[in-house]
Amino acid sequence: MPIDQNGDARVDGVSLRSLPKVSLHDHLDGALRPATIIELADEAGIEVPAHDADELAEWFADKSDSGSLVEYLKTFDLTTAVMQTPEALTRVAREFVEDLVSDGVIYGEVRWAPEQHVSRGLSLSEAVEAVQEGIEQAEDAAEDGGHDIRVGQLISAMRHTDRSLEIARLAVDWRGRGAVGFDIAGPEDGFPPSRLRPAFDYLAEQFFPVTVHAGEAAGLDSIRSAILDGRALRLGHGVRIAQDLEVVSREGDDVLVEFGELASWVRDREIPLELSPSSNLQTGAFAAWGTEMADHPFDLLYQLGFAVTVNVDNRTMSRTSLTRELALLVETFDYGLDDLETFQINAAAAAFLPVEEREELIDLISAGFGD
Repeated sequence: MPIDQNGDARVDGVSLRSLPKVSLHDHLDGALRPATIIELADEAGIEVPAHDADELAEWFADKSDSGSLVEYLKTFDLTTAVMQTPEALTRVAREFVEDLVSDGVIYGEVRWAPEQHVSRGLSLSEAVEAVQEGIEQAEDAAEDGGHDIRVGQLISAMRHTDRSLEIARLAVDWRGRGAVGFDIAGPEDGFPPSRLRPAFDYLAEQFFPVTVHAGEAAGLDSIRSAILDGRALRLGHGVRIAQDLEVVSREGDDVLVEFGELASWVRDREIPLELSPSSNLQTGAFAAWGTEMADHPFDLLYQLGFAVTVNVDNRTMSRTSLTRELALLVETFDYGLDDLETFQINAAAAAFLPVEEREELIDLISAGFGD
């Protein structure tokens, strides 16, 4: 599907960018504008690999196409380095939301790890406050421009450090003031959610929503731990749940699949999968099945009734947007508007919001898709 110079595409004559969308898996430190990185780096005296925005964008894309989550994560050294002051955090958060607005998003959740943004003296709470300020500035500006959007913070703990309980308490402290959920991020393989069990126990006691990165760089044990130890309401990526599916037979378009216990649980409980097609390709999340977008188990999971959602993960690293991710899926799997609407409704239903507000989101999506 051709994507025009503005990053848009059309399905049945309808602009994908104009459709109402919900973004659940979108990292703040993975969504900086290249021009902003250059400016902030210059102010902080930080070296950058390119001083032209287009060249820097290309550098990020090249470095991210590694087939390895560990290598992919190294590109964040630069983005987090320029996000160490209140002014920088507020600017990045404001631009984050502005870019969601331009992409047709009506509800978004921004995930980030405050512990990575305190090297220049900020406290954890001051960092969260600076990000919230940027979010609210952009929300107010969007409203003035006639676009309603709400963005909540997912406060993330780094799974390879020892601050998870502290970060969990921080997230709960900011509940009702911008924080809507908790996440763990960083290297997945070798750092299972069980390692952070005290934090998850605390969050469960506080009835605070949790999503967990799992099934991206590690397999079924990681997903199992996310559900049992993390009490995850959603799975960050969750691509490798397909390892628990066995294709028994194929006859034309008919495929007979045998479910393992874990896959059955995730599907039957409608635990949402925060799939990110471009990122999943870059990190090798579905390398067991191939190296092309058509090899992504997205369609298999969708056809089998899993609660699939579409996300960007890191816009900078993948040079993408939610519109572009939807266009890639249309191009790869020949989806129509009804399919795209289903993905957005799945995301709205999975949002860390009260049920009444989720229902309002679903109504807005249905109206925007012409239902």
